[in-house]
Amino acid sequence: MQTTPIRGVRAVSSTAGPARPDSDITEAALAVAGDESAFERLYRKHVNRIHALACRMLSRDEADEATQDVFVRAWRKLGSFRGEAAFGTWLHRLAVNELLGRRKALGIQRERYTADDRPLELMPAKRHVSVEHTLDFEAAIERLPDGARQVFVLHDVEGYRHEEIAEMMGTVAGTSKSQLHRARMALRQHLDR
Repeated sequence: MQTTPIRGVRAVSSTAGPARPDSDITEAALAVAGDESAFERLYRKHVNRIHALACRMLSRDEADEATQDVFVRAWRKLGSFRGEAAFGTWLHRLAVNELLGRRKALGIQRERYTADDRPLELMPAKRHVSVEHTLDFEAAIERLPDGARQVFVLHDVEGYRHEEIAEMMGTVAGTSKSQLHRARMALRQHLDR
């Protein structure tokens, strides 16, 4: 089957490898051509994942607006999507870059490293975890020092490698590794209480 790319979106043919299980590439091509309802379908499919990422990387208070900003940027940059990777992968990377940039633009000066565990100590410990009293792991992650939290989310939750994290955050891989270790130790100490 021969397909014609639409304004920079590479079509995926049956000889290019296994077919994508979703229609994101088709929807992206339609959106690039001006079909707003196609972009809306992409938005509805991916908004929860992007919002969860924003909650983890920023705060719940900033997540709604940041999520909208990610999709505004995605709409503007949609022409740069070439279809070489899954649309969700492209959107996720765009979101991470937007969220990291948002922190800088807001002028948030957060510590990469703190010598104490006071942020986690402020959260009441729960010794007996039951169905009725589950530990709010997301709240524990939010209380991590910002650098450690970002590395923890990008590495352990989102699956990025240390080299990729270092590039995104403008550090070196060793810093990413030490921040991840710090985050894990702080979470472990909090969970053991």
